[in-house]
Amino acid sequence: MKILLTGSYNPNTIAYYYYKYLLESGVSVVNFPTFDKVDNYNKIFLNKVSFKLNPNLCYRKINKELKEAVIKFNPNFLWVFKGMEILPEFLSWAKAQRIILVNYNPDNPYIFSGKGSGNKNIIKNLKYYDIHFTYNNEILQQLKSETRKQVYFLPFGHDVSEKLFQEIQKENEIIEACFLGNADNYRAGIIHELNMRGIVFNLYGKDWDKYSYLKSNKIFGQVEGIDYYKTLYKYRVQLNIMRVHNLNSHNMRTFEIPGSGGIQLAPYTVEQATFFEEGKEIFLYKNFDECAQLINKLLTENKTVTDLIRKNARKRCINSGYSYADQTKIVCKILKEYSGN
Repeated sequence: MKILLTGSYNPNTIAYYYYKYLLESGVSVVNFPTFDKVDNYNKIFLNKVSFKLNPNLCYRKINKELKEAVIKFNPNFLWVFKGMEILPEFLSWAKAQRIILVNYNPDNPYIFSGKGSGNKNIIKNLKYYDIHFTYNNEILQQLKSETRKQVYFLPFGHDVSEKLFQEIQKENEIIEACFLGNADNYRAGIIHELNMRGIVFNLYGKDWDKYSYLKSNKIFGQVEGIDYYKTLYKYRVQLNIMRVHNLNSHNMRTFEIPGSGGIQLAPYTVEQATFFEEGKEIFLYKNFDECAQLINKLLTENKTVTDLIRKNARKRCINSGYSYADQTKIVCKILKEYSGN
């Protein structure tokens, strides 16, 4: 089995997680970093201006290079992650080469909640893929209905190895609430609602200082790499917030927090309640009042109890196969069965 995937060499991206574990599984795989190529193109000021006016100038260049990579590698599968930069005419050409086309979109292909969440290529390309993977059961049903193709549920995961977990456990606990993520109006509004109920947060990420009404919180910059996982672990409460495109589903934090041994407080969704046992491995809220009450309860809880919650959450991630290494095995099985048929 030979797979060419379009993604990134950024080690913190979903595409790279799958590339890494496909390699470890012995699969012949090439990573064509379309995300990185777009970023590099936009580092030049004139290109950045041009991209805003006509992104297809950049996309055509990338698709030409991608076509050359496909011809050279001759893969059985072309696995496109998201696909904003992939042009329909390229997929039409690849399909004519009898390459099996696969797509995994970590956002909703029908709802674009920001400039990086989708574009017209996402919609136009749906019909070309032979296999769709999606993190959302509602999206799964819509894709099945509209594309009539094979669609599989592929939830997010975590990449916290046992070695990394032992390292982040050395952090001293901070008995405070935390939210980790870049600021926007939606997230700032939720933090403000909880501030109004007496909850103060440690906020990590970009642009939080732009919201003057959040000055009662402690504001920090972005954290990456091992510091990201240490931050998820060390605070007594890690708040999770769903985006507009996954209000009824789950997100990457759903697994990254418990994978790091963190205590997660997230909005109630059926998926999150299925992945983890409420009150034992995760805490779920249905409104702001309930969220504030749960935060206060966790902040005053006995450490023996909260240590057990952390242990339970991590154990569930391991026993239920919520790592990207485990998810890669599932993908390989599906692709092998599909190519065999």
